[in-house]
Amino acid sequence: MNVIAMIGSMTIEALRETGRMANFAGRGAVTWVLGPFYWRAFFSAFGRIGFTSLPVVGLTAVFTGAALALNIYDGSLRFNAETFLPQILGVSIVRELGPVLAALMVAGRCSSAMAAEIGTMRVTEQIDAMSTLAVDPFKYLIAPRILATTIALPLLVLIANIIGIYGGYLVAVYALDFSGPVFITNLADFLTTRDVVSGIMKAAVFGFLIAVMGCYYGYHSRGGAQGVGAATRTAVVAGAVAVLASNYFMTSLLVET
Repeated sequence: MNVIAMIGSMTIEALRETGRMANFAGRGAVTWVLGPFYWRAFFSAFGRIGFTSLPVVGLTAVFTGAALALNIYDGSLRFNAETFLPQILGVSIVRELGPVLAALMVAGRCSSAMAAEIGTMRVTEQIDAMSTLAVDPFKYLIAPRILATTIALPLLVLIANIIGIYGGYLVAVYALDFSGPVFITNLADFLTTRDVVSGIMKAAVFGFLIAVMGCYYGYHSRGGAQGVGAATRTAVVAGAVAVLASNYFMTSLLVET
């Protein structure tokens, strides 16, 4: 009975936490439309999330594309289908690897930063001081970060797709003796607008989830420096799990439709 009670208690607590998180996400998503909107906070967050994340996302994309080209060639060579390398490479990066890997990089870099910044403000009572001064913390701290990440990540994914395909192109042309014009022609003929749009849609959802996780755990951090560290660690893990789980559900919906 103690085991059953423990499982029930854990389930109830998980549902309660999910409800709190959903309420937090909903409030953070809509509070910016009610005004006032802090544009300076938004552009500051957009620059930190988008521009400064570009180098790590670009490096991840180019090496992923290069390694993927080698693996696709090695696997397809067994079936004498190596000519399909550009098509498989393009679809794999645009639909899956580009959005997911870019989101994981942003989750590790930016979700942790959000949790650390907001968590530090929480434990040092700066958020309470903002409320005392009639400044809504959600409008000043949460909403700009959520909106900035939701907009910045699709742009990062577009760039990551281009860089990743270029990395595969370099390997295919200069290491595997593919023809450059044929590679580009096959890729352009095979990729569709739906492939690109599906990846961008995923990226927007990933950005929203990453920002919510970072802001939520930072906003509710307690216990001084140790609590901020725990919130930062939890935000990164929760953001990565949210990205991978939502990727499966969105992929299943997009494939079925």
